[in-house]
Amino acid sequence: MVDQSSAEKLTVFYDGACPTCIRDRRTYEKLAGTQNNVCWVDITGAEAQLREAGIDARKALTELHVQDGAGNIFSEIDAYRLLMARVPLLKPIGWLIGLPLVRPVLSRLYHWWVHRRLTHDGRL
Repeated sequence: MVDQSSAEKLTVFYDGACPTCIRDRRTYEKLAGTQNNVCWVDITGAEAQLREAGIDARKALTELHVQDGAGNIFSEIDAYRLLMARVPLLKPIGWLIGLPLVRPVLSRLYHWWVHRRLTHDGRL
């Protein structure tokens, strides 16, 4: 993963129709405080903006995507790690979820949970 400056703007594409995603965003913003240089984009109805960024709309629904200031797109665990690296309290968790044994297990659980949630909501 590329080392990112905490001053660099990030754009986070998140599912604004997901109560858990909204709650996670609020928690992140509280932990990040005033130094938070993150633009949050609700992917609901934002297909054109997703296409412009080079993100498949279905992938955006099933995986978190983050765009850095240079236009690079990070998804899934890399996206979470990039966000967590900016918040001192979350930085160790970001490191932990990137470990070779943790990452694949967490990735499978993440995809299972998202698929289950979207199926339950009738969006998949």
